Amino acid sequence: MVPTLLAGTDTPASRARWRDMTNQVTGRAARRLADRVCVITGAASGIGRATAERFLAEGARVVAADLDGERLATLEGAVPVIGDVSVAEDARRMIDTAVERFGRLDVLVANAGVIPLLDITEAEPADWDTVMAVDGRGMFLTCKYAIEAMLASGGGAIVCTSSISGVAGQARQAVYGPAKFVASGLTKHLAVEWADRGIRVNAVAPGTIETERVAAARVEPGGPEYLGEVLGAHPMGRFGTPEEVASAILFLASDEASFVTGAILPVDGGYLAR
Repeated sequence: MVPTLLAGTDTPASRARWRDMTNQVTGRAARRLADRVCVITGAASGIGRATAERFLAEGARVVAADLDGERLATLEGAVPVIGDVSVAEDARRMIDTAVERFGRLDVLVANAGVIPLLDITEAEPADWDTVMAVDGRGMFLTCKYAIEAMLASGGGAIVCTSSISGVAGQARQAVYGPAKFVASGLTKHLAVEWADRGIRVNAVAPGTIETERVAAARVEPGGPEYLGEVLGAHPMGRFGTPEEVASAILFLASDEASFVTGAILPVDGGYLAR
């Protein structure tokens, strides 16, 4: 008999314990990505790292890409690639590494991004250029080269990391929010463009997630006030965890989402439902 969660115990910690108990009862992990070849960008920390760890547990062959080589080196089981997604040669190398090492590419998680908290009076043109380079151009480049590789092997799945800021307006997101609208738009256009070639393209739209970036915001000027306001806009009354977003990414990358493409899946504690 597989364990079930009791009413009132649905917390990140209880869900983790439930997964452990379920695996003990069944004797194995679900391995929904067994032998799938996956590239995950921004994999050194936060949502990207949680996704890489989850994919590895599910049997995937993971190429983990990031600028932070030191933290990448601690991600056991993954093939590390140090690079900048906004640089075409680096983005291509991330994809080529997967193809050269494993013979094909099945999944791309286009996750790399930077998140400044700025209103338009605080932001400088250089801030706009930096965010659009990583969150916009970087997603374009990694998707481009991934699709080229997937066409050669008969299809695949792409999951982009968008945001609630890429679906609805938020204060202090004058540069980050528009870049995430790029992520949402690119997802929908690519989904339509390549559906008949066996390539699914979806996105997750996380709410505020307990990452290193949120931890840093707690000590930035104006950060605690901003986070307090944002917390009140999440009907569940808490921020999410990277592992919760990784679970949604896993679903979209797996065959369980075989008839899902062009979707922007909120993982936001109800933020967008208000």
